[in-house]
Amino acid sequence: MDKNHLKQAAATAALQYIPFDSIVGVGTGSTVNYFIDALASLKHKIKGAVASSIETEKRLKAHGILVYDLNAVDVLSVYIDGADEFNTLKYLIKGAGGALTREKIIAAAAREFICIVDATKEVTVLGKSPVPIEVIPMARGLVAREIVKLGGIPEYRAGFTTDNGNIILDVHQLDLIQPLKTEEILNNITGAVCNGIFAKRTADKIIIAEPAGIREI
Repeated sequence: MDKNHLKQAAATAALQYIPFDSIVGVGTGSTVNYFIDALASLKHKIKGAVASSIETEKRLKAHGILVYDLNAVDVLSVYIDGADEFNTLKYLIKGAGGALTREKIIAAAAREFICIVDATKEVTVLGKSPVPIEVIPMARGLVAREIVKLGGIPEYRAGFTTDNGNIILDVHQLDLIQPLKTEEILNNITGAVCNGIFAKRTADKIIIAEPAGIREI
């Protein structure tokens, strides 16, 4: 089974966790795109969705799914999103698509966060992928210097602007033995908006598509 079929399998498996008459938080990325396409089959059973990016909002609307602003939603029952990396403690690295800040906001607002991934994303210790950090443009140099002090190697994501109008620094070689501590340290850097370590708000459930079938953590 190729990677796209695995992504599709994980996305489809998440449909069983969508409550009737609910508003669904929807993430961003290639696996989530499969989920949005699958969610269209349930659109008559849900009120609508909250999107973590402009790209996701467009895809949801193209399927005729009503999109809400998070500020207009009292209760967000479930949030479905992918990840760049995960481990058995349900810690994640997210943000390869650049939507990490909005993703983290919706994850924090949701009662349940379900992560959908293929098995290639599993690691023992986070850090195989770079950690994206959304940064206020004028603070790019300041934040980069602070990251170097922490032992990380920041790389400017050239030509990319987030939906919030900011830039991304992709940080390589960070020590992620204690991801919660590192997440907090990065959040405290002046000029950093948000980082892609999901340790404070882990996934509640991870749906993993493997060649042999679906596994859950």
